[in-house]
Amino acid sequence: MRLWSKNNLKSEDIAWLVPHQANKRIIDATAERVGLPEEKVMVNIQKYGNTTSGTIPLCLWEWESQLKKGDNLILAAFGGGFTWGSIYLKWAY
Repeated sequence: MRLWSKNNLKSEDIAWLVPHQANKRIIDATAERVGLPEEKVMVNIQKYGNTTSGTIPLCLWEWESQLKKGDNLILAAFGGGFTWGSIYLKWAY
């Protein structure tokens, strides 16, 4: 994954993958492709469904108590057509 190589990251460096919650099959495929176990992927689609632009903020809110200062997070989203984006960030508190 280009984002990881540009930042000299390995899968073990990532605390959480926070994906857009469009469907579980895509979430699982993304985690597998980047080498992250299920335990490191925030998933709540079974609870809320696809909340469109709210999926990533909703995951962060729901998992906030499990995040630790300095955790490396990958946020990944996609939209209609071929739009997509991802970001690497370090949790600040």
